[in-house]
Amino acid sequence: MSVDVARAVADAVLWEGYLLYPYRADSAKNQIRWQFGVLGPPQVARSGIAEDPSVHCECLLRGTDDTTVQLTVRFLQLVRRQLEVLAGGGYAPVDSVTTGDVTLLSFDEATACELSYGPFALADLRTGRTLPVVIPASVDVQDIQDSDGTVIGRTVRSRHALIGVLQIKSDVTASGGSETTRLSCTVSNAHPDRVADRDAATVVSMLGTHLLLQTVGGAFVSLLEPPPADEAAAKDCRQSRCWPVLAGAPGETDVMLASPIILYDYPAVAPESAGALFDSTEIDEILTLRVMTLTDDEKAAARATDPAAAAIIDRCDAMTPQTLARLHGALRSPHAFDDIPTCGTPNAPGDPDAPWWDPGVDASVSPTTDAVMIAGARVAKGSLVRLRPSRRADAQDLFYDGQQARVTSVYSDVDDNIHVAVVLTDDPAADLHEWYGRFLYFAPDELQPLDLEPADTHSTLRNRADNYSRENRS
Repeated sequence: MSVDVARAVADAVLWEGYLLYPYRADSAKNQIRWQFGVLGPPQVARSGIAEDPSVHCECLLRGTDDTTVQLTVRFLQLVRRQLEVLAGGGYAPVDSVTTGDVTLLSFDEATACELSYGPFALADLRTGRTLPVVIPASVDVQDIQDSDGTVIGRTVRSRHALIGVLQIKSDVTASGGSETTRLSCTVSNAHPDRVADRDAATVVSMLGTHLLLQTVGGAFVSLLEPPPADEAAAKDCRQSRCWPVLAGAPGETDVMLASPIILYDYPAVAPESAGALFDSTEIDEILTLRVMTLTDDEKAAARATDPAAAAIIDRCDAMTPQTLARLHGALRSPHAFDDIPTCGTPNAPGDPDAPWWDPGVDASVSPTTDAVMIAGARVAKGSLVRLRPSRRADAQDLFYDGQQARVTSVYSDVDDNIHVAVVLTDDPAADLHEWYGRFLYFAPDELQPLDLEPADTHSTLRNRADNYSRENRS
């Protein structure tokens, strides 16, 4: 189960950025590709033609000499799809071919590559291992037929050979009095020749490169939240263009994903997601709605660009209202909160285990009656304070230094930070600001309580505002 969950996330990482909305070949962002984790040919890496040739990650593993690890290297390989039509007794390359109401385009596709290594016992990796990463060149030819079955051309899909190496090494490291193993992994492109330009570099690059690591008889250690005994060893782990996180079923420690995209431990694909969109920086619902608004011609152009784009268009066109509604999302607590913010008032939720987003918690908070203690004084709505900006104060905040203000409400955020909303007493539009909720916000330690009667001051402010209004009218 852990491996299946990890693979679902790994697939999302693998295809992230492969093809972007509006999924058409004529879109500028689909003409300059590719995505994360690109390992370019080493001969031209420094010239700027290609990306760096390697990724490196280090992770911690608890186990014995007999504990085994298995590594899976995964990446995309560029597939050049060239359309050719019959001409003069031979074939001539073209940009597009139309048969009936279907149009095909020449375009660069990709195919997923996966190579597994091991299992290896940790003891056998002490001296290190260097293993080949090789994908052979290939050419696939498919006829293009007209509506009556006549062959009018062909699709030629070609792949260049990819040549790389995987280096693995294990070291025992002292960690807070206990022993852990640091597992080092490097994947490198070893293409031997120089290339002329970026396009030539891309066809011999490994795209979206990442690793899946599995252990039997051991347990990987979180590098994001390591146990106290492993904190020093975790800080010593070196990463380059690749970040290992615990993956699979939450709580399991037998799978680690080394991703070119920074993730948290136990990443997962949202169950509401209806399928890949290749653009996880977008919200599925928004991107799906955008696809639905494409014209028929735009959808046809996307379908002609790539089979994966065609699948996205077809899925969005066939989406039911119920499936679309699911994309609106769901509330999930990232972790259980032990304390719910109460602003120091009796308005606390009845259930101390209620998450911050629970409606009952919201109902129990009342900014207009909640209070906060400042320098021994209770400060609530109507209290008068002196402003002393200090926390990340900008130039505008400094203009308020020393000014008197009236508290309108007291808020608490989900991190239990208190925010006091105020209006300036010298502002003739203070009542107007309070009416439509335009406040200044300060932390409690930026406020100095004043011994003035809120009611009297409020009357003074109203009179001042009335005078200001009369002066403007005159």
